[in-house]
Amino acid sequence: MQITILDDYQDAVRQLDCFKILDGHDVQILKQSYTDPHILAEKLKNTEAVVLIRERTKIAEDLLARLPNLRLISQTGKISNHLDLASCSAHKVAVSESLGSPVAPAELTWLLIMNGLRMLPDAIAAMKVGKWQTNIGRSVAGKTIGIWSYGKIGRLVARYAAAFGAQVIVWGSERSREQAVKDGFLAASSKLDFFHFADVVTLHLRLVPETRGIVKLEDLRSMKSSALFVNTSRAELLEQDALLNALNSGTPGAAALDVYENEPITDSNYPLLKMPNVICTPHLGYVEENGYEQLFKLAFENIIAFDQGAPQHIANPEVLKG
Repeated sequence: MQITILDDYQDAVRQLDCFKILDGHDVQILKQSYTDPHILAEKLKNTEAVVLIRERTKIAEDLLARLPNLRLISQTGKISNHLDLASCSAHKVAVSESLGSPVAPAELTWLLIMNGLRMLPDAIAAMKVGKWQTNIGRSVAGKTIGIWSYGKIGRLVARYAAAFGAQVIVWGSERSREQAVKDGFLAASSKLDFFHFADVVTLHLRLVPETRGIVKLEDLRSMKSSALFVNTSRAELLEQDALLNALNSGTPGAAALDVYENEPITDSNYPLLKMPNVICTPHLGYVEENGYEQLFKLAFENIIAFDQGAPQHIANPEVLKG
């Protein structure tokens, strides 16, 4: 098959052990993102199978209509709002899914919490220009870590927090809160209490129509002026500009972010990058060696299975009929 891997910013995929699964196939790797569907369609004109790196490229009608040779989209991880599944089905393009590990995003979340509280990036930057001990951070022990959504990632973060001597409070569905209590953590009685009493709030919700913009400006403004807001999930979970406005008003006092509404961020004047109380990382949550091996191994195996006439993990199986 003619296969194209999109948006491999670091040209990392060919270095993976699992890349050899595609031996014998014609593989093209695009390191640059193309937002114009006309340009991207030209790059993909002969492609039969596309490998998506999570949600870096939007797949919609305007692109699909220009790709008559495309037969399969192999998604690393689960499909989300970046992909129009109905349009894929209309164009007889099968979509396969793979599975990711919660470990890498949970670890990055914890790194951001620790760095945000201890103000480590500022201390490192100051030392590089000859300054010594320019700030005083805060420990995790004794803090209240608020976790919104107690799924696979949220549960790992809760365990990290407990190991560091912090108290955990959970908000989310009734099921999430009940499970958190069973595991020995606290469940918030209301969203207001969750934001008001937490020293750190970290989001671990899936982005679906019901959760888009679920975090409001008033939620952020109800946080402590000393609180840290962490988002390694999706930027669209917040009302547009809510975080920037809240930070400018002084509550919460700081933020640590790995996700943004329009990625990649390459403008050094991006407003959140200019704020001294904000840590920004370039969507590294799942960008980790073992995590990549797991994501891409199954994505590549899905291509081989499809090519051999035994498609697996297909999200729109109706396209395979007839």
